Amino acid sequence: MPTPPAPKRAEILPDVKNIVAVASGKGGVGKTTVSVNLAVSLAKQGAAVGLLDADIYGPNVPLMMGARAQPKARGQKILPLENHNVKLMSLGLIAGENAPIIWRGPIVGKMIQQFMIDVIWGALDYLVVDLPPGTGDAQLTLAQTVPLAGAVIVTTPQKVALEDVHRSIEMFHKVEVPMLGIIENMSYFSCPCCGDRTPLFGADGGRQIADAFGLPLLGQIPIQPDICERGDAGMPIALDGDHVFAEIAACVVEALRERESDLPEIAIV
Repeated sequence: MPTPPAPKRAEILPDVKNIVAVASGKGGVGKTTVSVNLAVSLAKQGAAVGLLDADIYGPNVPLMMGARAQPKARGQKILPLENHNVKLMSLGLIAGENAPIIWRGPIVGKMIQQFMIDVIWGALDYLVVDLPPGTGDAQLTLAQTVPLAGAVIVTTPQKVALEDVHRSIEMFHKVEVPMLGIIENMSYFSCPCCGDRTPLFGADGGRQIADAFGLPLLGQIPIQPDICERGDAGMPIALDGDHVFAEIAACVVEALRERESDLPEIAIV
């Protein structure tokens, strides 16, 4: 029996309005923290949201979302888990806690495709995809498998992180994925006693890279102990609703609207 043809990009996830990639050039900048809290913030604003953990080698979304159950199957498809009003899928839910993922690149790409094709995501306003750091197989597979509405780059202010951001932006340009903007994490530490802000990792690096590429700076996230504590407890700080992540989510939505309004109108005569 001949192998059926692979579905076209537009035919995959037809009920998902916006697929948003959250990426970083460098590891350790808080990309998963941003992905989780962005998804929760969008859900709190009334949207139908999914969260796909495409960081195959370091799947931390289940921990931060407080999800540990095994996904169930429906026929040949997989049902995503749901927590905090967000549908989520991660290899960490399947492989088990602390199990190492020792795979070569092509298998990683295949797994990401399966998470797109074989998971019953249903109708979503936004599917947030937490990508691994860098510019490798996962990023290329995602861009070639589904039509991305846009990508968000997470960075910290120091130059060593900004250098890798430059590479990530150029990569998304090459695969023709629109850039929505830059999010600067660990921007400053605010003293709990006097309120003074101390830029521990440098100042305004995110704004500088955003200005250099003509992109919006979607938000600056402070160094705040309870962001980490809430993530470790599986209760993202965005559940409070009035955190900086709510503002970032609003900026992402606005960036998507502006991109849609910039698309050319096609008149059929």
